[in-house]
Amino acid sequence: MNNTLAKKLKLIFILLPILLLTSCALRPISSDYNFIETNLGKIELDKLGDGKILIYNGADILHKIDNTGRLNIWIGNKALGQIRPREYVVINLKSGKYEFKALHIDVVNMRSTHNLEIDENTKVIRIEPTITSNKLTLTNKLPKKFDKFKYAKSR
Repeated sequence: MNNTLAKKLKLIFILLPILLLTSCALRPISSDYNFIETNLGKIELDKLGDGKILIYNGADILHKIDNTGRLNIWIGNKALGQIRPREYVVINLKSGKYEFKALHIDVVNMRSTHNLEIDENTKVIRIEPTITSNKLTLTNKLPKKFDKFKYAKSR
């Protein structure tokens, strides 16, 4: 009888971490935006601006390990799509005020809303999951080790 209980406990301890790691996967949403084609890896900061904006996912290592770094993003009522850690997109946005919504899953749904004013000087936006929500920052500079980032595919 103890042997059977030990086998069941062993199975639970093996399956529980697998379940926890895979339960945080966020299903991608399709984009309503047209991504601007770029020569991958050839992004230059001085060629951004005037409505041409780079948005990247700045998730840290902790969110990459447990698969909670994927962000579904909406701008206004239009879906931008899913940006995974170390991915970016380049889109055109006219000057004006925009409401960005972000969602990532970290055991529960973590939603956030951010208001941002876009002007002709807006070039780079960093969005990242945090332990309690999401964070959006207008940086206007490329991230460190940008050569390791890749262009997000439309999913």
